[in-house]
Amino acid sequence: MAGQPAGAGAAAEFERLYRANIDAVTAYFARRTTDPQLVADLTADTFVTVITSFESFDPRKGSARAWVFGIARHVYAAHCEAYSQQQHKLRRLAGRRDLDQDQVEELLERIDAERAGRGLIAALAMLPERERAVIELVDVAGLRPKDAATMLGLTPGTVRMRLMRARARLRRQAARDAPVSARRPDGTAYGSRQHNHGPDEGETK
Repeated sequence: MAGQPAGAGAAAEFERLYRANIDAVTAYFARRTTDPQLVADLTADTFVTVITSFESFDPRKGSARAWVFGIARHVYAAHCEAYSQQQHKLRRLAGRRDLDQDQVEELLERIDAERAGRGLIAALAMLPERERAVIELVDVAGLRPKDAATMLGLTPGTVRMRLMRARARLRRQAARDAPVSARRPDGTAYGSRQHNHGPDEGETK
């Protein structure tokens, strides 16, 4: 906007980015933990990182949502590493902000709404890491394959190939886990999602 200070323009842009992604980022963490305080902390940590590194965002390298989710993935990975070393307890006790009852109830509702997503995350444990990553970004987080490819440093063709393989593995697993009465004549489970794919493009970096 003409005459608007650069700082004010950056603040307004961050506000738009925050409003466009806060629900998706909260859901991302709600699929990974049932602790509302932890969901709130991880979400806050993500946007603290977003605002402190806002100037590094380059729209030529991918969408803003892909960039935000890249930060969320790093925040969660860092949390998991700290948890495994028992260091997170000291950090959380030292500076956590207690939630009020309304905030707890709102996050518990979000966590409950993401129950199916947590089931999918659990099912993804059977996948190789490289296939699990594309499913989480495209089918769970809702990124476009092109943006997921940018985040992972892959070509779009490679991401589509990995999606095809991962979805096929999940469908086969669902068919094996479903009772006989819940299977179609072709052996797949009723309720499993069917995806259409184009010709294979080859697995290239």
